[in-house]
Amino acid sequence: MLTRLAGTILAASIAGSTPAAAQQAPLPAAGWNDGFFLQTPDGENRLQIGAVVQTDGRFSVDDPLPITNTFTMRKVRASFQGRIGRYFDFRVMPELAGSVVLLDGYFDIRFSPKLRLRSGKDKTPIGYELLIGDPALVLPERSLVSQLVPNRDVGFQAQGDLAGGRLLYSGGIFNGNPVDGTSGTTDLDTNDGKDLAGRVVFLPFRLVKGSRLANFGVHLGGSTGKQSGTLPAYRTSIGQTFFAYATGTTADGDRTRVTPAVFLYSGRFGGFAEYVRTTSDVTGGGTRSSLAHQAWDVTATYVLTGETTSERGVRPRAPFDPAAGHWGALQAVARYGELTVDDAVFAAGLAASNASRKARQLTVGANWYLHNYVKVYATYEHFSFDGGGRDAENSIVFRTQLAF
Repeated sequence: MLTRLAGTILAASIAGSTPAAAQQAPLPAAGWNDGFFLQTPDGENRLQIGAVVQTDGRFSVDDPLPITNTFTMRKVRASFQGRIGRYFDFRVMPELAGSVVLLDGYFDIRFSPKLRLRSGKDKTPIGYELLIGDPALVLPERSLVSQLVPNRDVGFQAQGDLAGGRLLYSGGIFNGNPVDGTSGTTDLDTNDGKDLAGRVVFLPFRLVKGSRLANFGVHLGGSTGKQSGTLPAYRTSIGQTFFAYATGTTADGDRTRVTPAVFLYSGRFGGFAEYVRTTSDVTGGGTRSSLAHQAWDVTATYVLTGETTSERGVRPRAPFDPAAGHWGALQAVARYGELTVDDAVFAAGLAASNASRKARQLTVGANWYLHNYVKVYATYEHFSFDGGGRDAENSIVFRTQLAF
């Protein structure tokens, strides 16, 4: 017994004298968490790689055909996001379909959940629907409302969550994009005007345990600034222009936007309603006018296979696996919206000869979620117009999407 005890003490002594440097250092981590990632052992440096690939089929059912029926690559995007050090996050995402352009390119300084400062190119924080991530859209294209707010722009902004996550805010100063519904492509300003833009989101029942209204919220976004230059044209989902300004008409002065919205995601049901009003000073035909356009829409979804929905989409309980008899999740979608152009545009002769005063959009469809990251859209859409001598438009759009 004494011999065994002495051996044990000696072995423990030798193990305790092994230099720490001789022990194997922790290895970096790699794996999958809604995207491929690499991470240092302390977790303070991380790179996550994602992708979005969308293939569309766009077909008109009108006679004569207003478009060429086609298959197209709608989006092909690679995303690189992560963390450098403990307090610095970043994201870089180029668009590779068609001409290559930088969509997102920014980094954040994180002081706390209540405050982060972002610099670079990102979505302008105004419209509710426009700020929903592209892969999570419930219909292939956004509504008429999103044509009256800007998309991505370069600037500086502050963001944060307050009151335990019940109040979210973001706001800052941006170059300002006079062409609503689009993103800046040159990443340079074309004039000296700048836009102040921001939004707040209030979720009053988020902290109420078990509440079916936990994901009910109210959104209010807006912007103000001075802009000059090119003005937008408004188009249908398959790309047909229904309103354009007369040649020589340009933005020239003050511009403001306001967009309230409400949303609810509860069990199988999800939906939102949004309104936007944009006022802007324009010059054309030797006159200067102040114009106000407005749009609204209501979108509703229901998961037929019983899964819960959220702003980020649906995760099927039984992902696609035919051998096991699993087929994913199925969601029904419907939307109605209108966009109305200020009558003063036509009274002042600032509209193109075939421009419509109003567009109405009715869309119905179904989404098949084969996997958390694979979705198939199928939609029918009807557009009708007031003015411009334009016939109604009827189209079918389907899309396959891989996104992670």
